[in-house]
Amino acid sequence: MSMTSVVVLGLSVATVLLLLGAFLATMRQDRRGRTTAPPVEVAAIEAPLPAPVSMPGYAGSDYADPRTIKVGDRIEVHGSPARVLGAMYISWQGMQWTEFRLRDGSRRTQWLSVEVLKGTAEGEPSHLEVLVWTGVPTEGMIPAKSMLIMEGVEFFPLERGTAAFRSEGNTGYPERGLLDFADYRASDGRLLSFERVQGSRWTASYARPLPPGSISIVSRAAP
Repeated sequence: MSMTSVVVLGLSVATVLLLLGAFLATMRQDRRGRTTAPPVEVAAIEAPLPAPVSMPGYAGSDYADPRTIKVGDRIEVHGSPARVLGAMYISWQGMQWTEFRLRDGSRRTQWLSVEVLKGTAEGEPSHLEVLVWTGVPTEGMIPAKSMLIMEGVEFFPLERGTAAFRSEGNTGYPERGLLDFADYRASDGRLLSFERVQGSRWTASYARPLPPGSISIVSRAAP
């Protein structure tokens, strides 16, 4: 083999080795590029926002619905236990409400009234009104058709009339009859109501509307 042939063969081998080395380097770089690719950023999961505390609750979903109370149930009013002794279902001029007779742990009796008040033309929506009535001595007073003063507080007339009622359980009243009433309100929001059943003597009670959730039903009466 001539010297020229040897030189040519050596250059060819060197060229092949250089090309092979470049190819292998490219393959290594390509694999390194795939395995070391920057990770995909994943957005952090945000915690759900709390519900606004100012949103109104709804009877039956957010708290016990007082309209479902039955005679014999055990309930709590502002955390104080009471038993439902009886109920009076009252209707007057298309309006209906229920008055429950309660007995608390000290065996004192009170009345709990539940009524859905219809919306007004001024835009006030319908809402559920729940009241606990506490008796006050009338000392022979009768409901006036104008402003009256009870224990130094001025009360102004709201409504008065004669309603029909049906009673259930122990109410102290007949099974059916007529109920005379006269309702008043003071400037501080306190309510005063006079009532008498079928010509009996007038009785009077104070009340303030209870906030939602003030009534809870502890146990139901046996069917």
